[in-house]
Amino acid sequence: MFRTAFLDIPPLAGAAGTVILPGSKSISNRVLLLAALSQGTTTVHDLLDSDDTRVMLAALRALGCGVRQQGHTVEIDGLDGRLGVPGADLFMGNAGTAIRPLTATLAVLGGDFTLHGVPRMHERPIGDLVDALRQIGCQIECTGNEGYPPLRITQPTLRLDQPVRVRGDVSSQFLTALLMALPLVSRNDVVIEVIGELISKPYIEITLNLLARFGIQVHRDGWERFTIPAGSRYQSPGSIHVEADASSASYFIALGTLTTSAYGQNGIKIEGVGADSIQGDIRFVEAAALMGAQVTSGPNWLQVQRGVWPLRAITLDCNHIPDAAMTLAVMALYADGPTTLTNIASWRVKETDRIAAMATELRKLGAAVEEGADFIRITPPSTWAAASIHTYDDHRVAMCFSLAAFNPASLPVRIEDPQCVAKTFPDYFETLFSVAQTPVAQIPVLCLDGPTASGKGTVAAAVAEKLGYHFLDSGAMYRISALAAIRAGLEISPAHESAIATLARTLPVRFADGRVWLGEDDVSDAIRTEEAGMNASRVSALPQVREALVDLQHSFRRLPGLVADGRDMGTVIFPEAPLKVYLTASAACRAERRYKQLISKGFSASIEDLRADLEARDARDSSRSVAPLKPAQDALVLDNSDLTIEQAVEQVLAWWQERQPFAASAQR
Repeated sequence: MFRTAFLDIPPLAGAAGTVILPGSKSISNRVLLLAALSQGTTTVHDLLDSDDTRVMLAALRALGCGVRQQGHTVEIDGLDGRLGVPGADLFMGNAGTAIRPLTATLAVLGGDFTLHGVPRMHERPIGDLVDALRQIGCQIECTGNEGYPPLRITQPTLRLDQPVRVRGDVSSQFLTALLMALPLVSRNDVVIEVIGELISKPYIEITLNLLARFGIQVHRDGWERFTIPAGSRYQSPGSIHVEADASSASYFIALGTLTTSAYGQNGIKIEGVGADSIQGDIRFVEAAALMGAQVTSGPNWLQVQRGVWPLRAITLDCNHIPDAAMTLAVMALYADGPTTLTNIASWRVKETDRIAAMATELRKLGAAVEEGADFIRITPPSTWAAASIHTYDDHRVAMCFSLAAFNPASLPVRIEDPQCVAKTFPDYFETLFSVAQTPVAQIPVLCLDGPTASGKGTVAAAVAEKLGYHFLDSGAMYRISALAAIRAGLEISPAHESAIATLARTLPVRFADGRVWLGEDDVSDAIRTEEAGMNASRVSALPQVREALVDLQHSFRRLPGLVADGRDMGTVIFPEAPLKVYLTASAACRAERRYKQLISKGFSASIEDLRADLEARDARDSSRSVAPLKPAQDALVLDNSDLTIEQAVEQVLAWWQERQPFAASAQR
């Protein structure tokens, strides 16, 4: 997951391949609570690992459930309809699928409980659910603003002789909460009546389907009246599999609809959800087809290709796909006219006011947007603009706007706070980049060159972390080549140049978590000795070895971008890089830094000898005939003799930002 302040997505040209989606959030949190309320132990397979499910799991542990987790499989020891503790303080984050059903469950069972979350959670309405529960004698206090969390729940005096009435036109989660809680107190038939038109009916279908899996057969009269039979009791099904998230599938359905495929590949295949899905958002396929997608499917897979282009503008009632419909709003940017999405009033009370948020961010890209209480109308841009997308701590805003990177103007898109996708799809951007295609020249590269011990490696690694880019330590590659040669019994000399070059071409090098790996061998320490440095300098003077390593270094240029440090990154390897920095420092300063580094690792050293070695190495590297050490003609020189690492990093980032086309409001 990208944990950066922002993520710059370069212009993308196409996409092809297979994606495996994470489990459904809606199903995951429902299943976890139902398992906790059941008699017996339930093994949940393919559980979504996200912020919202972690919130629910933490709450269940606090309520006395036995929870054992290994990867995406969780065992839940059910409480058989009784709480394991008399009270608890529960933090709900911004998880509506957790706080709403837990509120109803705790209110009917009773105790002393508080439920609260992040500031946005305290702005999301829960009053209609609270009113419904108060009708039947539940004791719930809104300790902040009436109708909103935080909540305090105490012991109820239940009255279930009359139908429980709840509004259905704000959020279907209120009805879901009652359907899940009231079987716990169904000594007689319990009736729920819905006031007004029920929105998001497919989510209620998910609830009813899962209730049946746990032994509760609810009788439904239309969408207005639901009856829970007397004597209902939750029974564990033993094991249950969570299907992949259909809302998350929408981004990749859109991806296949928007893009062409290179190399003869056949669009996007989505695994984990398909024609047999119990989720209402699977009907996003129908909406995508209306706009021009070509979709085939099996029980648990979808195959999506571009059909018509540009996409067809549509007018669509989106009550049945409220979450996935956000993706249609971005697809509308590629349509042949205005697209209107209606019956989306629920967007106003989600993680943010999604109608307002989508309108604001779509306009940044050049679209004309009209919004109302329950609709949005998008007219595609006549001229596209590069935009920094504010995400409002809303995972769906971040994910759907990533699709704007396929714009015909070949402009990058900045996604602010990309880690907000952790709510439902922590690896979303990694998954997107695994199937996205773009010319290599479109992938940005930032080069940091400089002499030995100038600090370029430390600075470059920090810059890469700040940007979420891949990192290439070219010096390490020469050090590894030298190490591999010595391990193979090859003397580093012109006489063995060809053999060393052959070895270097296939080096299994990777950089991960601040360590350097040669295959499965962590060589981070082995390549950082003074001897390794001298060997690297000697091996780098061998033209065939340098040539062999060029292609290997080029292979590090992958989405979303690359920060490369070395001595010839800007002059030889990536001469077209948009930013080249030559980082330097005095020999005295570099010798002192090297001395401190070696002493801290337990090595003996002399500052005078280190300085002499550095000066000799500088002279050798600067005078070699192949790729001599020197600044690129268009490089910016940064002397960090008197700078901290943080100051050097900030300066490099500032220079990088100056070269980006985003608005000044972009967050850092």
